[in-house]
Amino acid sequence: MPQSSGPAIEWQKSSFSGKEGEQCIEVAELADAILIRESDDPGLIAGANRRRFAALIAGVKAGAFRC
Repeated sequence: MPQSSGPAIEWQKSSFSGKEGEQCIEVAELADAILIRESDDPGLIAGANRRRFAALIAGVKAGAFRC
């Protein structure tokens, strides 16, 4: 997980975010990982290497996580 004393992380909000910017998923790219967080709880950050992040996105697109 990134250290607070390191370089600033540039977060990008999802293009599917609401007009008010609530309930957004934000993504940041590091040299060796992709980070994701929820905008309403920015202190909680999950990270994965590129291969695992790509597998997560593929699962989301395929509907693997629908309730």
